[in-house]
Amino acid sequence: MKSGETSPPPVADAGPSALRRRLLAWYDTAARSLPWRAGPGSGSRTDPYFVWLSEVMLQQTTVPHAMPYFLAFTTRWPTVSDLAAAEDAEVMAAWAGLGYYARARNLLKCARAVAAEHGGRFPGTEAELLALPGIGPYTAAAVAAIAFDQPANVVDGNVERVMSRLFAIETPLPTARGELRARAAGFIDAASDRHGDWAQALMDLGATVCRPGVPDCGACPLAQGCAARAGGMPERYPLKLRKAPRPHRHGVAFVALKDGAVALVRRPERGLLGGMLALPTSDWRDRPWSPAELASSAPAAADWRLAGSVEHVFTHFSLTLDVYVGAAEVPGAEWRPVSEAATGLPSVFAKALQRGLA
Repeated sequence: MKSGETSPPPVADAGPSALRRRLLAWYDTAARSLPWRAGPGSGSRTDPYFVWLSEVMLQQTTVPHAMPYFLAFTTRWPTVSDLAAAEDAEVMAAWAGLGYYARARNLLKCARAVAAEHGGRFPGTEAELLALPGIGPYTAAAVAAIAFDQPANVVDGNVERVMSRLFAIETPLPTARGELRARAAGFIDAASDRHGDWAQALMDLGATVCRPGVPDCGACPLAQGCAARAGGMPERYPLKLRKAPRPHRHGVAFVALKDGAVALVRRPERGLLGGMLALPTSDWRDRPWSPAELASSAPAAADWRLAGSVEHVFTHFSLTLDVYVGAAEVPGAEWRPVSEAATGLPSVFAKALQRGLA
């Protein structure tokens, strides 16, 4: 807060109804234009397939990163029934680069359940949506509110940040999640309308105004009711517990070449990057692999040459992957031309391949 600026009244002086009206009025003019949503107050419903697909894609990534994937998916598979009929390998390849590949497998399970059990139409209540495979409480609430205008409490990271600042919640995340959900639920009125717009308005406010770091309080429609701003330190919230250091692992990836093609293997269905095509690799462990250990992890005997290493960060650990290149015959591998080999590979293996071919 600037020197001499008058503190706004605390949130207790602004009731939920007044704050709700202010935020919806702001959303009517400031809503983000996104390909998976209808315009605010337009009276038209967003396709539940679009809402569901976008929400799954947006888990653990950003709107700019997810948008081209969403457009590619909906061009290739314009309905949930089209997606349900797709081959697993096609969907997994199209998902490459979005991470959390279990989400892609669950995406297919859910699409096939909707097609087989609901005639290709998403059910319209939060409870029915939650019963579908791969849909958790947040996604069920988001689809129910945005696609079906149901009074569901949609709380993502943006909404948690807004509520934490609005009420100056002193409990740190993740411990505060229950309290933040309860605060957000206080704005849900079954007798009101525009439930989908309300959910998206809160998301947009957190993404564009009440953003991480220093919020733009001057542009916030809720500033005259925000307890964190009244206290003069809105950037202090949300409080967070200190994270434990991320473990670091080491592995080896092998770029095996034969007649202008690269050997790719299918990873096991269960586990990290399950079911994805990848370069042959060693186990990933907490200490580096020595050249003397290559024979025990290489996919075939060859004159392996170290081409360098790549770094990659997963959610729960970081990884250094040494990249070895050689001419080799890899039993059971799928051979792809060098020019096409990176298509559909998870990011870590695409980087390793690029390093190996440099």
